Amino acid sequence: MFNKRIRELRMKRGLTQQKTADALDIALRSYQCYETGTRRPPYELLVQIGDLFDVSIDYLLGRDSWLDSHGVSVDEYQ
Repeated sequence: MFNKRIRELRMKRGLTQQKTADALDIALRSYQCYETGTRRPPYELLVQIGDLFDVSIDYLLGRDSWLDSHGVSVDEYQ
């Protein structure tokens, strides 16, 4: 779920993988691994990714039901 969400968010913003990696101050290969799902980012980077795309960590991790149960519309993040 995480890898699909970051790819969708990146593409909606018209960013390349390289520009996204640069914005996060990480290597392109690391970012590519996050998008393909072969690696998971550390907590600190997960927070940065959420900040970059202006979404919650819960959204990135696919916790839509949790958001819904707290009255947060998932549509706000798309």
